[in-house]
Amino acid sequence: MDIGGIISAVVVGAIIGALGRLVVPGRQTIAIWLTILIGIVAALIGTAIVGPLRDTSGIDWIEIVVQVGLAAVGVGGASKLMAARKQ
Repeated sequence: MDIGGIISAVVVGAIIGALGRLVVPGRQTIAIWLTILIGIVAALIGTAIVGPLRDTSGIDWIEIVVQVGLAAVGVGGASKLMAARKQ
C-alpha cells in the first residue's frame, strides 16, 4: 500500500467514524484516534460485506449506510467498555 492509500484510508475512516459517532445517542467518552480506528475497520468490513453485491458506477449509498451502521455499533461498544473501565 502506498502513502496515498494510507492517507485516504485514514480520511475515509475519520469520516465514517465521525458519522458513526453522530448516530450514537448521548456522549461518547472515547478518544478521537479510537473513533478513526473504528471508522477504518467499519469501512473495510462494510466494503467486504457489500462489495460483491454492488453494481453501481456512482456513489454506493447502501455501502455507506452499512459502514456508518458498523461504525455506530463499534463506537457504542467502545464507549460502553471505556465507561465500565472507569468505574
